Amino acid sequence: MQQKTIASDAKLSGKGLFSGQDVKVTFKPAEPETGIVFVRTDLSEAVRISATAENIVERDRRTALQNGSVGIETPEHCLAAVNALGIDNLIVEIDGVELPGFDGSCDEYFKTLEKAGLVEQPKEKKKLIVHDAVSLSDGDKSIYALPYGDNGLHITYELDYTEHTGIGSQVYTCHLTRDHFARNLSTARTFVLEAEARQMQAAGIGTHLTPKDILVINSDGPIKNSFRFPDECVRHKVIDLIGDLMLVGRPVSGRIVACKSGHSLNQKLARKLVQMALRADANVGMGSRTILDIRRIQKILPHRYPFLLVDKVVEIEGDKRIKGIKNVTFNEQFFQGHFPSTPIMPGVLIVEALAQVSGLLFAQKLEHTGKLAVLLTMDGVKIRKSVVPGDQLVLIAEAARLRSRAALCNCTAMVGDEVVAEARLKFMLVDDEMV
Repeated sequence: MQQKTIASDAKLSGKGLFSGQDVKVTFKPAEPETGIVFVRTDLSEAVRISATAENIVERDRRTALQNGSVGIETPEHCLAAVNALGIDNLIVEIDGVELPGFDGSCDEYFKTLEKAGLVEQPKEKKKLIVHDAVSLSDGDKSIYALPYGDNGLHITYELDYTEHTGIGSQVYTCHLTRDHFARNLSTARTFVLEAEARQMQAAGIGTHLTPKDILVINSDGPIKNSFRFPDECVRHKVIDLIGDLMLVGRPVSGRIVACKSGHSLNQKLARKLVQMALRADANVGMGSRTILDIRRIQKILPHRYPFLLVDKVVEIEGDKRIKGIKNVTFNEQFFQGHFPSTPIMPGVLIVEALAQVSGLLFAQKLEHTGKLAVLLTMDGVKIRKSVVPGDQLVLIAEAARLRSRAALCNCTAMVGDEVVAEARLKFMLVDDEMV
């Protein structure tokens, strides 16, 4: 999937939801790898604020971003529309501190950006596929990111206002797509309880709003207004979550389950997912993308416990390069004797793990299907650092020469950023039944 930006400039204007100040917004196409960048144009010198988790600042009931002393308020509805449309790169110029609130939904943003058109760019999307569970809680509020395959973002949100009869308990589940967002989420508006609205206006917040402008809810439901959906409140909470997840900096594939979560908890999850994304970029840790799992590896290699030393493959570049993972635990059989008081992974087994991952590389070529790589020689072997329980061994093999019956690989084993072993391995490729 290619990165996307908008095809042409687009403009919007309105009042900030909290401040009531008039503001103009201009959307502009951006180059690949730009991300979503807000630009404050009302200052003597324009300031760029990237929509990333590192720029989050704490605010009550909303999202805010800041670069140095310059910030923007309430970008979440705009970001939700951007996320739903699959836009990766965008410049958002704004001549004030707060983005327009309109009717409290993100429909104006969605329609404006959709009308501007989308264009694909010559750069592949960077996605974050959730491979390991992340859980966060704050009192009775909780949010989870769970593995759910590589088919986009799935959300389940439980809203619990059982003590407020005007809202009650609501649950919403969806698979985020452009069409679903347009039909079922885009027009869902933000809401506030009547008592909260009075407190906010007494504090000078949202004094320009009336119950006709925003959903103000008492025990009987909306005041001087009506719901667009029976469960409009939970749908808007899903919109806020979709917008906050945009701060990860890349599309998220997985399942998000939230209960009573607000912007603060959403943003904490975004920060956790950014850490996962950074690990995914390095193909280590809980965000590693699995290309070959252990079951597929066992279909290629004849090795079995306790001598199968590759847990998964996270990167393959044709028949040129491969990267695999071996998670080293204290339960490894060889630690019983090497050495009981100071467990160290034998260097020869690190080399064997490199040989096995090399065999997986050769097996990618169709003409080598049904063949095995049998180790012939080892040159330039260097064991540079001890590997101990708890280490994650990253196994990299690069083909230096590949013929129909023989192959040569330059291999490197790493733990984190440190090289722990190197070797130049030569193999003979033989038919499976000959072994």
